[in-house]
Amino acid sequence: MTGPTTRTPTGPEESLRKYTDALWSAAIAGDEYAATDAVLGALDAGVDPEAVLLDVVGAVQRKVGREWAANRISVAQEHTATAIDERVIGAVGHRVRTQPHRGRVAVACVDGEWHALPARLLAEVLRLRGFRVDYLGAQVPAPHLVEHLHRTAPEAVAISGSIATRLPTAHATITACRATGVPVIAGGAAFGSDGRYARLLGAEAWAPDARAAADRLAEGPLPRPENSTQAIDDLPHLADQEYTMVTRTAPQLVKAMYTGLELKLPVMARYTDQQRQHTAEDLDHIVQFLATSLYTGDDELFGRFLRWTAEILEARSVPAAFLVPALELLGEELRDFPRATALLEGAQAQFSASLVGTKESA
Repeated sequence: MTGPTTRTPTGPEESLRKYTDALWSAAIAGDEYAATDAVLGALDAGVDPEAVLLDVVGAVQRKVGREWAANRISVAQEHTATAIDERVIGAVGHRVRTQPHRGRVAVACVDGEWHALPARLLAEVLRLRGFRVDYLGAQVPAPHLVEHLHRTAPEAVAISGSIATRLPTAHATITACRATGVPVIAGGAAFGSDGRYARLLGAEAWAPDARAAADRLAEGPLPRPENSTQAIDDLPHLADQEYTMVTRTAPQLVKAMYTGLELKLPVMARYTDQQRQHTAEDLDHIVQFLATSLYTGDDELFGRFLRWTAEILEARSVPAAFLVPALELLGEELRDFPRATALLEGAQAQFSASLVGTKESA
């Protein structure tokens, strides 16, 4: 959690790139000391602390994600670099301290969300701007968050989510927070590039990134929640129970898809244990994103996931065409579910067409 901002980098872009490059090299090498030297060196050179957090550390973390997706760094390198970025955020926070003079804000990740760095960045930016911040970290269960809100009575709670499959959980969390009378600002990739899911799930505000979120909170108090609703009130299509049934039977669906793929794709007989595990994980992701699309009522969410997955597979030399029989098999299992069937048929047609177009242009 880019919009207007009251703070801008004090040096030219080339100056920031110097520190960004230094931090990237240190983070990817696992050198925490060099990484800390890079960010503290930027502060010593007069770079605005908020720019160090968002335009240096944030830029490096976005590059980590891109490089992992392109299969140019390993999972271990991605985890190492992220851990180092977390540590250097702390170093900036200890070096630059602002006396609180604004209201209290709680910052937390949705339960099940392990990507905590965006929330951590927001917490530190809010501290720099004079807010009193309670940073609760990754994967915060809704009951624990609500207990904290009752105990501390913040002016707002910022909810962060990176993975769309956490949207149903985010909905329950947002609803629970609003029931306490505390308004919610949501942010992170899970809520959509335009914030559509934040609005759908009842949040009072949305921001695309930490700078925009801090700007919005600095403008003044968020509107207080007018009422508390249940999921079925916000999303009446859930009455058909398709989301619930797909979620409950997810393990069986994945198993059926895997067994069917083994019959359709003889090459799987030669898979290593690691390849089998990755295949099962990919199938589980398909089911989870289908369920999330059913929950939100947004078919395009599933389509975006398929296109992203195809790019990830191709970067790892796995033919994206593998997804077509997987979708067919899932459709066979869910043939008695009208919304799921329509969603899968539409996604399969679009995805198959995109594969044909890719082959023709190659």
